[in-house]
Amino acid sequence: MTVPGAAAPHARSWGFAALIASLAMLGPFAVDMYLPAFPAIGAEFGAAPIALQQTLSAYMFAYAFMMLWHGALSDALGRRPVILAGLTVFALGTLGCAIAGNIESLWLFRLLQGLSAGAGLVVGRAIVRDRFSGPEAQRMMSQITLVFGIGPAIAPIIGGALLNLVGWRSIFWAMLAWTVVMLALSLRLLPETLPAAHRHPLHPRALWRNYRAVIARREFLLLALVPALNFCAFFLYIAAAPAFLVGLLGVSTMGFAWLFVPMIGGIMTGALVSGRLAGRRSPQRTIRLGYQVLAGGVAANLAISLLLPPQVAWNVLPIFVYTIGSAIVMPSATLLLLDLFPTMRGMASSLQGFVQFALGGAVAGTIAPLLATSLPALALGMAAFTVASFAVWHLYGRRTRSLSKDSPP
Repeated sequence: MTVPGAAAPHARSWGFAALIASLAMLGPFAVDMYLPAFPAIGAEFGAAPIALQQTLSAYMFAYAFMMLWHGALSDALGRRPVILAGLTVFALGTLGCAIAGNIESLWLFRLLQGLSAGAGLVVGRAIVRDRFSGPEAQRMMSQITLVFGIGPAIAPIIGGALLNLVGWRSIFWAMLAWTVVMLALSLRLLPETLPAAHRHPLHPRALWRNYRAVIARREFLLLALVPALNFCAFFLYIAAAPAFLVGLLGVSTMGFAWLFVPMIGGIMTGALVSGRLAGRRSPQRTIRLGYQVLAGGVAANLAISLLLPPQVAWNVLPIFVYTIGSAIVMPSATLLLLDLFPTMRGMASSLQGFVQFALGGAVAGTIAPLLATSLPALALGMAAFTVASFAVWHLYGRRTRSLSKDSPP
C-alpha cells in the first residue's frame, strides 16, 4: 500500500540537482547581480540611497509574501504548472526592470520579480521530498546546495562586468535571457512529482485550515526560525554590500566577488559536509556541529572588526566560516521541518520560506542600512542573530524531549 506523501525511490543525479538548483537560483540572481549597479541606477534616476535600498526591500517583501502561496498552489495544482507560471511572470518582471524609466517603475517591476522568483526554491524543495526520503533526501538537498552555490558566487561578478562594459540595464537583459532558457528546459525536463490523487483542493476554507494546522505546530515555528535567523546574520552583509565593500573597505564596483565568492564557497563547503554526514550522524548532531562552526565565525568576526584595521581579506574570512556553518545547519533543519507535515510539504516549505524572506526583507530595509555605518556594528548584528538562532534551536530541543517523555511507550 502506498502512503500518501511518501517518497518513491529514485536514483539521485547531478542533472536533476542542477535543474532544481538552477530554478532556485533565480531569486538570489535577482538580488546579487544588480547590487554593483546601485550607484549607476541612482545617478540615472536621481534617486537617494534609501530609495535604491527600497528596490531590494520591495523585492524581498513580495518574495516573502508569495512564499505563502507557491507551496499551497503546488499542493493543489501540481509542482510543474506552478514553476512554469512562476518563470513566465519572472520573465515579464525582468523585462520591465530592463526598460524602467524611473525609480518608481523599477520598484513596481522588482515587486513583480519578487512575486514569482521563489517558486523554484519552494516547489523545488517539495519535489525533492516527493522523490527522496531519509539520508538520500539530505544528500540530494546537499547536491542542490552545491550547484546552487555557483550562481550567487558568479552573479555579482557578471553584474559588475556587465555594468562596466554595457551599463546597468544589461544586467536585467542577461537575467531575462537566463529565465527564458530555464523556461525552455523546464518545459522539456521538469517532472511532475505529485500525483493528482495526493493533491489538496484549492479552496479558501481548506487552505486556511491547512495553514492554521502548520502555523499552530510550535515545532514548525521553531524549526523555521533556526535557518531564517542564520540567513539574516549573513544577509546583513549582502544587503549592505555596497556600503560594506565600497564605503568601508574601499573596493570598486568590479570587486564584489571579494564578498560573494568566499560567501558562496562557504555555503558549498558546508553543503558538502552536510552531504557526507547524511546517514552517519542524526540531523540533530549535524545541526550541533553547524552551530560550533557558526560560533567560530561570529567570534572571529567580532575580534577582527573590533581589533584590526579594515582589510578586505581579514574582514571577509569570518563570513566564509559563518556560511559553512549555516549550510551545515540548513538541510537538516529543513528536512526536520518538512517531515512534520508529510502530506503538506509544499505548504510547509512555503511558510518556511515566508519566515526566512520576511525577516530578510526587514533586514534589507531597516537593519542593514543602520548597521552599515561601521564594521563592528555589522559584526554585532551577525552575533545577535546567531545567538537568537541558537536560543530557538535550544527551545526546539527542549520541546521535542518533553514531548517524547509525555508520549506513551
